[in-house]
Amino acid sequence: MTLFELNEIIEGGENQFVEFKRKFTEPEKIAKEMIALANTKGGRILFGIDDDKTVVGVESEKGEIEYIDLAARFFCEPELQHSIDIMHIYRKDVIVVNIPESRIKPHRLIENGKKDEDFSKVYIRVKDKSVQASKETVKVLKKLRADSPPQIINLGDKEKVLLDYLNTHESVTLKQFREYLNLSNRRASRILVNLVRADLIRLHNHEKEDFYTLN
Repeated sequence: MTLFELNEIIEGGENQFVEFKRKFTEPEKIAKEMIALANTKGGRILFGIDDDKTVVGVESEKGEIEYIDLAARFFCEPELQHSIDIMHIYRKDVIVVNIPESRIKPHRLIENGKKDEDFSKVYIRVKDKSVQASKETVKVLKKLRADSPPQIINLGDKEKVLLDYLNTHESVTLKQFREYLNLSNRRASRILVNLVRADLIRLHNHEKEDFYTLN
């Protein structure tokens, strides 16, 4: 990374791909941000940058890097791949953690040493925030993995009703779809996830409630 590129990232502010951290806190909090980026489209965490874009720098490069590696190795399941750049700007050191979009989604946050999938949380990036993923989003992440088998789908009556509904409505939520056809939550969720996997509809993550549109 060049200083010009670093300046552009800082000036662009926090967004779906960029997170600023004034300093390192707990490994769990850093792991959460890393997981959210890896589960979405990848991105960067800049240590030594305040939320208002002020460059404050880091105190100990070695100490910060050790904490970052600790977060990726022991607080992310599976372990997260990342690379680190140390940049010198305005006479201060900034650590840039580069996190590629993962090919083995979803990554989960290990809290209190527990790796149980039923309790560990999955995070994604929505705009400039890292938020907990819905159950449907987690299912979609699993099905969109590089090693997932190809999706074969037969359009039944309920799938066709949903596609017809989206031809006349801007979007639909899981709750709306479930109530529209009087389906169980599990059945409605499975239909939506399969149609996303088949690239017929698109999942939009939102802080309050996910929704779906035609692709």
